[in-house]
Amino acid sequence: MIHLSFSLPESSSPWRRTWEEAKQVDPAGIAEIDLRYKHFGVNVELIVDGVEVISKRRFVTLVDLALSLSHVKRRISSGEDAAFGFTESEEVIHLCREDDLVVVTSSKRSWRVTVEPEELANSFSSFLREAHSRLISEVPGLAANPAIRQFLPE
Repeated sequence: MIHLSFSLPESSSPWRRTWEEAKQVDPAGIAEIDLRYKHFGVNVELIVDGVEVISKRRFVTLVDLALSLSHVKRRISSGEDAAFGFTESEEVIHLCREDDLVVVTSSKRSWRVTVEPEELANSFSSFLREAHSRLISEVPGLAANPAIRQFLPE
C-alpha cells in the first residue's frame, strides 16, 4: 500500500511566500531552476507499507519533486533502477528493480520496503496529476510553462 500526498503551507507559514512570489511575475517565464528550488513549497508524505519514506513534516518544492518522480516513474516503468533526493538534505531514496518488485531504500535510514511496479507507477501518476492541477489552479499562467508541461499526465 502506497500513500503519497502533499499539502500547501498554512497562510501564516513562511513557505506560503514561495507560492505568492510566483504570482508576482509571468509564471510562464519562470525558469525551471527557480521552479525547482525557489517556488511552491509543500509538505509531502510518502508511506510505503507502513514505512514513512517522506515525513509529512518535511517541506520540499513541489515542482522539483514532481519532475523527479516523473523521471523515476519512466525509469521504473522501463525496468530500470532510479533514485531521487532532496535539495536541503543528503538523503537519497533508491528504487531498485528486484525480480517482479521495486525495492525502496534510503541512503540515511535502515528500512527497506518492496512494492509492485504498477502500484508505484499508478501512485506517482496520481500525484503528478494532482500536483499539475493544483499548480494550475493556484497560478493559471503556469499552464504555459515548459517545466510544468514536462510532468503533464500522459
